[in-house]
Amino acid sequence: MSLTVATFYRFVTLDDLPALKAELAALCADTGTRGTILIAPEGINGTLAGPQDGVATMVAHLDRRCGIGRGELKFSAAEDWPFARTKVRIRPEIITMRAPEADPSRRVGTYVAPSDWNALINDPEVLVLDTRNRYETKVGGFAGAVDPAIDSFTDFKAYVETALDPAEHRKVAMFCTGGIRCEKASAYMLSKGFESVFHLKGGILQYLEDVPREDSRWEGDCYVFDGRVAVGHGLARTDWTACYGCGQPLSPEERADPAFEEGVSCAHCIDRLSEEKAASLRERQRQIMRETGRG
Repeated sequence: MSLTVATFYRFVTLDDLPALKAELAALCADTGTRGTILIAPEGINGTLAGPQDGVATMVAHLDRRCGIGRGELKFSAAEDWPFARTKVRIRPEIITMRAPEADPSRRVGTYVAPSDWNALINDPEVLVLDTRNRYETKVGGFAGAVDPAIDSFTDFKAYVETALDPAEHRKVAMFCTGGIRCEKASAYMLSKGFESVFHLKGGILQYLEDVPREDSRWEGDCYVFDGRVAVGHGLARTDWTACYGCGQPLSPEERADPAFEEGVSCAHCIDRLSEEKAASLRERQRQIMRETGRG
């Protein structure tokens, strides 16, 4: 099976969100596409997968309705469904930061194309900053980048307040998976007095698609928020999986750990897994194996 995957976001004022939610859910059903779409007064953020024609129809409609072609829109491929079903959700924000001063519609940092990114991060005066969560950064990152070790994007505010100084960190280059977090993070840092804030246009995914492996400063793979778990250069799926019990991305080495039980647990969660929860997860895994012919 060959599927097309479309990842998109755009900061744009949207209204009548309940009607838009119903409209998009119905069109996903009609086009045979699956995925997650978040809509909020500030814009739209989502990933959809399905047959090429179905995804093309969805993207064309989303462009007419929300102008996603003027935001960030990327395509990749998948051999299996990265989503089990469709979810269209209304949220207060399309990327949660809870900082009204971080308004990408008013001001953001300077976009840097993937082709120019290496030259920027090679500058010794530039602080290269990863804005992702720690479960993402364990999968891969840019050589020499600072990992703030946050558990959620809302924690980024506290990191900036306690660890960074506009007088000391005069040039900051930040990156995230697809670019959306950097839009808000750069807007937030500018509101706090940081003067020169740059961010990777299109995020890591665009960099991995555009920059040849031999020229790349990326080390490891890139965590993605769907069933593929992680992709590498050329956006090819890699050998990372995820623990169903806690959601942690797992490398082949972590799956070899005695604490790993497919569909149930891993070394990150086994100590807090109750017997009742483990039994429920084992029954779920048995059903999946029967349905897929593996048991």
